Amino acid sequence: MVVGRVGDVAPAEILEKGVKGVGMKVLISEMDGAPNFVLRVFDIEPGGHTPYHTHDWEHEIYVLEGTGAVKQGDEEHPLEKDSFALIVPGEEHQFLNKGDGVFRFTCVVPKL
Repeated sequence: MVVGRVGDVAPAEILEKGVKGVGMKVLISEMDGAPNFVLRVFDIEPGGHTPYHTHDWEHEIYVLEGTGAVKQGDEEHPLEKDSFALIVPGEEHQFLNKGDGVFRFTCVVPKL
């Protein structure tokens, strides 16, 4: 069993181009003994965003706080506390902070 607090986890370095004002913490991974999934928390600062990108795996997100959106093509889907989203493999997407405070969400991806 692994139990912890987000505040005790060091931020991970994000190497992707097109990132602005994004912090990420890996909460649970293979290094903790998780056989199938990785649990991460993202903090996006006001005006920040992830890159517009795609990948070969699904991921699920759950919004913890703030106001944001997930962009797909020309369409933006609003997200706020208690919203969730599924991004399927191969789907281009980008997360954007649309508010004045931090946009924070969990993200679950399969272990690769």
